[in-house]
Amino acid sequence: MNIITTRFAPVTPIDAAFDDFFRGFFVRPVTGSPSVEARSAFAMDVVEDERGYTVHADLPGVKKEDIQISIDGNRVEIGATVKREHETRDGTRVLKVERVSGAVGRTFTLAAELDAATAQAKYENGVLELVLPKKVAPSARQIAIQ
Repeated sequence: MNIITTRFAPVTPIDAAFDDFFRGFFVRPVTGSPSVEARSAFAMDVVEDERGYTVHADLPGVKKEDIQISIDGNRVEIGATVKREHETRDGTRVLKVERVSGAVGRTFTLAAELDAATAQAKYENGVLELVLPKKVAPSARQIAIQ
């Protein structure tokens, strides 16, 4: 019979401070809070087929008017302004705020050139759907030698 023993080493405040310090150089800010990038980004899925790409981006609580999309070649930029009111009533106070408020955005590059003129966007129930067709390459032409 094999018995596996796992030792538990409690993390002291000094160990945690050193971990935060070194992580700040490579992974996240020293503050110990989620990174600025994580707070200013949103989840999204990108699917490709032979005609183009479909992007689904989660933007809950954002109004359609507060979303901006730009396409430049094969580069896509999605930006939004999230407005959250932190209502406090008499005798209450806000203890922690994790929901993002302010500007959020993602910029990404796709493998194929996009046809911006025929791209479509739809926003429903907090999900932005982008249909990004690939630009049709001009067909090759043979040249006669004279």
